[in-house]
Amino acid sequence: MDPNTERVKAATATLREDYYTSPESLSLLLQLLTSHDSPQLRQLAATQARTLVPKHWKSLPGDQKPHIRNQLLQATLNEQTALQRHSSARVISAIAKIDIENGEWADLPTLMQHAASTPNPQQREVSVYILFTILESMSDGFMHRFQDLFALFAKTIRDPESAEVRVNTMLALSKMAMVLDADNDPDSLRSFQEAIPQMVAVLKQAVDAGDEDRTMQGFEVFQTLLGCDSQLLNIHFRDLIQFMTDLAVQKTIEDEARTQALSFLMQAVRYRKLKIQGLKFGEQLTLKSLEIVTELGDLSAGEDDVTPARSALGLLDLMASSLPPSQVIVPLLHALGPYVGSQDPDRRRAGIMALGMCVEGAPDFIATQLQEILPMVLRLLADPEVKVRQAALNGVARLADDLPEDMGKEHQKLIPALVKNLDMAMRGLTGSEDDRNLEIVKGCCHAIDSLIDGLEAADAKQYLPELVPRMSRLFAHDDVKVKGAAVGAVGSIAGSAEQAFLPYFEATMNALSDYVRIKDSEEEMDMRCTTCDAIGSIATAVGAEPFKRYVPHMMEATEEGLHLGHPRLRETSYIFWSTMAKVYGSDFKPFLAGVVKGLIESLEQEETDLEVELGQEAADLVGQEVTIAGKKVKVAAPSDDIQTNGDDDDAIDEDDNNDDDDWDALTAVTAVALEKEIAVEVVGDVMTHVKREYLPYVEKTIEVVLPLVEHPYEGTRKGAISTLFRAYAALWSLQDEAQEKWEPGLPLQAEPTAEITKLGELIITGTLAVWLEEEDGGVVTDINRSLAGTLKLCGPALISREGVLEKVTNLLVMTLTRKHPCQQDLGEEDDLDDLEETSEYDWLVIDTALDAIIGLAVALGPAFGHLYKIFEKPIMKFASSSDSTERSTAVGVIAECIRGMGSSVTPYTSGLLKLLLHRMSDEDTETKSNAAFAIGLLQEQSTNDQEILKSFSTILNKLEPLLRTQESRALDNAAGCVSRMIMKHRNRVPIAEVLPVLVALLPLKQDFEENEPVYKMIISLYSAAEPTIISLTPQLVPVFAQVLDPPEDQLKAETKEQLVELVRFVHSKRAGLVERHERLTALM
Repeated sequence: MDPNTERVKAATATLREDYYTSPESLSLLLQLLTSHDSPQLRQLAATQARTLVPKHWKSLPGDQKPHIRNQLLQATLNEQTALQRHSSARVISAIAKIDIENGEWADLPTLMQHAASTPNPQQREVSVYILFTILESMSDGFMHRFQDLFALFAKTIRDPESAEVRVNTMLALSKMAMVLDADNDPDSLRSFQEAIPQMVAVLKQAVDAGDEDRTMQGFEVFQTLLGCDSQLLNIHFRDLIQFMTDLAVQKTIEDEARTQALSFLMQAVRYRKLKIQGLKFGEQLTLKSLEIVTELGDLSAGEDDVTPARSALGLLDLMASSLPPSQVIVPLLHALGPYVGSQDPDRRRAGIMALGMCVEGAPDFIATQLQEILPMVLRLLADPEVKVRQAALNGVARLADDLPEDMGKEHQKLIPALVKNLDMAMRGLTGSEDDRNLEIVKGCCHAIDSLIDGLEAADAKQYLPELVPRMSRLFAHDDVKVKGAAVGAVGSIAGSAEQAFLPYFEATMNALSDYVRIKDSEEEMDMRCTTCDAIGSIATAVGAEPFKRYVPHMMEATEEGLHLGHPRLRETSYIFWSTMAKVYGSDFKPFLAGVVKGLIESLEQEETDLEVELGQEAADLVGQEVTIAGKKVKVAAPSDDIQTNGDDDDAIDEDDNNDDDDWDALTAVTAVALEKEIAVEVVGDVMTHVKREYLPYVEKTIEVVLPLVEHPYEGTRKGAISTLFRAYAALWSLQDEAQEKWEPGLPLQAEPTAEITKLGELIITGTLAVWLEEEDGGVVTDINRSLAGTLKLCGPALISREGVLEKVTNLLVMTLTRKHPCQQDLGEEDDLDDLEETSEYDWLVIDTALDAIIGLAVALGPAFGHLYKIFEKPIMKFASSSDSTERSTAVGVIAECIRGMGSSVTPYTSGLLKLLLHRMSDEDTETKSNAAFAIGLLQEQSTNDQEILKSFSTILNKLEPLLRTQESRALDNAAGCVSRMIMKHRNRVPIAEVLPVLVALLPLKQDFEENEPVYKMIISLYSAAEPTIISLTPQLVPVFAQVLDPPEDQLKAETKEQLVELVRFVHSKRAGLVERHERLTALM
């Protein structure tokens, strides 16, 4: 038979249609497989037989089966070609799966174990491979044989002649690991643990030999083990991490092996971060990664290439968000100085690139170190090497993205340095280094784009004449990416400068109009996206009226963008609609029907981006969609190339071994899922801003959004949950005034509308179902945040249904004690419970849970008193943490809980007072400030005056240093505390000493909330004609003038009215003092 590909394909089709429907076809294929002279035909027979075994093996005559089994086994053991051996082995495992489940072929495992011990290395290879394929298909059915297999594999993994035997043994062990019951089978656990060092040795041998295929198989085994029961690796985990780290830095081995080692380390950090943290590996991994980054080379070449240096940057990024700053950021910053000061430009570049990769994971900590970092950044922006300056520009952009306010404060140093780089590069664009200068130009634009975003309008305004003309000149540049970077920067400049951008508005819109409808290439559509985003920022800056005439054209362009087959352009359209809803509010109504239609259509899309090849048997399904594991999957045509020649054996073998990989790929995030994430968030934006105009679309929106809370992609889940809570808040605000107001506590004092009650039930039911088992910290953070905001705004109706409050309380306690699924490693680790430090990302989960507790206190009022006992222990633990952020946050939460529960705090007075007094001497100013705020509220709300008064002098003594600090917020909170003390126990406060100090601090600069107790106290003292306050009138009148001036949020309406009355009283007594102030005179 001629093995020509086309003839084989034709013959195969005929066989399938005419013969494969009969059981005899399997018998004939097995005869060909075991006896034909042609390796190609034996291979084809094995491939076809494997697919027919499940259909026909049971139908073959029972008296023929022993002969077939024996013949197949002997032929496979004696097969000379590796590919055919593997294909035949899979036929054996397919038959064994059926037979062993039916109590037949019981001696196969014993035969294989014997064959694996023969002197013939080829037979050892194939017998272990057969055991591997059997374990792969039915490993749990072999658990009773695990001890025999471990005994065998302890020998075969040390096979002195065959690397194939050793690697096949690793593969077989990995399949055993996937089902091994570590808790109930300690002997198997011990045997597996004993095999780990030898498995490491096998991988090392493959790496040292430069054997790429076996190296990859070895790494895949260890990647698999990370996902198995954590006890399997525990005792060797430290050594394994060290081994992988040593491989990663070893320059003498293949880059592929190094990137695989780094990939393993990334997976270890992702799934076993608590273990890594407990072993204190972060510092070593950080410093080793930093060293590897120096090998980065030419960034412009092979941007998609995976290299050790790029993988090391990825590892740094992951560690920064997964491990505490002390294990990543601190050692990085210690190393940064020597790197930045190095004579080697590669080391200088590595330092700033590593910092840029880490800032997103630990922005709060890096913000505290910015004064040390900034001089190094400025130095690198002036570096003689272009590649170093390019990296520094990228570093500035990353720092500004994640620390907008902190970096924005440094604009006077940074923007001139960025402009200088931009001008130098633009002058050099006609020279021989065009490409390098282009990279600098783009880098400058991106850095300016990010940095300007963090500026106040008054600060951004001064840079308009300097930046806008430069960027506008680049709009006409030939390089589309340069053009796009400049357009993006102008959008950010406008967004920050606000109304000050108006003189540049028309010219900029005219320049950008050419790019709003371009669509002839991928690059053009990317440019169109950037332009639409920038125009959205410009619209926000200049306001509704000036932008009005551009709205119809832009809405047409964004509508067209939905139909051009460009996922990012669709997302850009949705984001632009969100911006228009914010700018125009209810005036956006004319466009609302079309906008809602587009968003709903996006959310209702079937996710058919996935394609799976099911072979010729599914030929009639090609192009259609089937549901697999709950997902819509498009069936692709089978591959045209049926490889039958020896040159392509590897390709077939790889296919044969990677069935599971095809199915793993089905879990990948699709473009449609990413689009839905944006669309569902925009739905929330539009609904929030157009308010009542959205009512006709609410029912359909809820119907479409609600199922997305269980979407497989976490971004879509998060967006859906957030939007549902926003829908609830939006509808709540549209109720009648009597219904919109609520009283704290349960049962409800007044019921909301039936529609809101029903929506609340749907939201809380869907949220609780996700919340309990959610493994993504970002989703849990968003649930906490949404719940907190809704409880504060809408009160307790959302949690009023029976059993809901208890479930919410349990979930919050689970989070505070770090027992929630999103806070666990893969596999439970009881010995890691006492880890005190946490990453900033993980702290955010706890931080927002604490905010949700504040939401409960606000919504329940005095009824929160009995709940506080449940939360008290974990909150007090955070308040005594060694971490200043945890302490200050917890003390702030205690303050808000006291305010929420009112007099119900009385039973907790003694314990809280002790803690808060201690925290008023804290080394951290924020913690001291929050403690002062909390103590003021405690003595105001608690009825246990006796306990408070015992500590009165101590409180005053501890407040004195705070009243002299330079920190505005600490001053404000201390002033509020003193004011509450005076109002509650005036006779216990030395008014004549304290009041002049307090008045000298006014007006408050930052925390306007504390104006309430301060001015209520002042008003009450005037009412009592207290001599000291009367004597301070000349100092107070200018303060009254300032606090009654804008900003309007300095005082609540009621307190403002009372203060105006006081000013009128003062005017009646001392008119000259008041009439010096125009604002006060106008009130008379």
